[in-house]
Amino acid sequence: MSTSTQTAPAKTSTRVGHGRIRPHYGTHIFLMVMAVMWMVPLGWALFTALRPKADTDRYGYFSLGGAFNFDNFIQAWEQGGFPRYFMNSLIITVPTIILVLLFSSMMAFAVSRVSWKFNITLLIMFTAGNLLPPQVLATPLFEMFKLIQLPYWFSDSGSLLNTYMSVIIANTAFQVGFCTFVLSNYMKALSPDLTEAALVDGAGLWRQYVSIIMPLCRPAIAALATLELIFIYNDYFWPLLFIQSGDRLPVTTAINNLQGTFLSNYNLLAAGATITVIPTLIIYLALQRHFVAGLTLGSSKG
Repeated sequence: MSTSTQTAPAKTSTRVGHGRIRPHYGTHIFLMVMAVMWMVPLGWALFTALRPKADTDRYGYFSLGGAFNFDNFIQAWEQGGFPRYFMNSLIITVPTIILVLLFSSMMAFAVSRVSWKFNITLLIMFTAGNLLPPQVLATPLFEMFKLIQLPYWFSDSGSLLNTYMSVIIANTAFQVGFCTFVLSNYMKALSPDLTEAALVDGAGLWRQYVSIIMPLCRPAIAALATLELIFIYNDYFWPLLFIQSGDRLPVTTAINNLQGTFLSNYNLLAAGATITVIPTLIIYLALQRHFVAGLTLGSSKG
């Protein structure tokens, strides 16, 4: 007993001595520089949006003279028709995120928690799909959606074109691969004893997926939901390709309504761009704790 009590402090002091964390000044400087590089455009857009165009023309963009007010935001909100476009973005974004997380979680469970012949093959196929540029499939998808016949009570074009569904399908198909890859790696890190014990108790695959694996994947799902919200909300390509009616376009296209025929008011455009950023910024700040937890969980041992 005396020997053990004497050696324990020695081990503790050695571990503490070797476990000192040295400050990484280079990393901190790099992160601060990158943060400034990301914040400068946003700050400059907000600064420009708060200035009237007359003051900018008089004093120049690189100046502090003149008044600062919210007139550009009010004009952009009314002229751009943002309420309608925000609703369109909501109709497209929310179902897409739900479908992406549902399909990707089921596929990730199949390739990570179930032992069968095509685990790696399917995971490679889903991951390889992310390497294909969306523009390559633009023409085939457009022609395919045009040939799919739908009743006119569902689509006024008689096809998938000019519908929210076409954008939802395209975004879902292109985002499932990335989410499957992330969730499969996350599920592989979970202890196999959990599902083995459930299997002994008589739980089937669906019960294991719903009651055991999915509750443990909440941090990863929250992180992916935040990322997917930003990706899909900011998507400009698919809505512009599939939707011809202006009243169904998402908010990313609303800034086009603020451009003049012969002259552009960049103060007004900056205000419109700032308005489009506000929803994603609010949601990110609200889910920041879950987002960081999902990214850092499992990054350290012990």
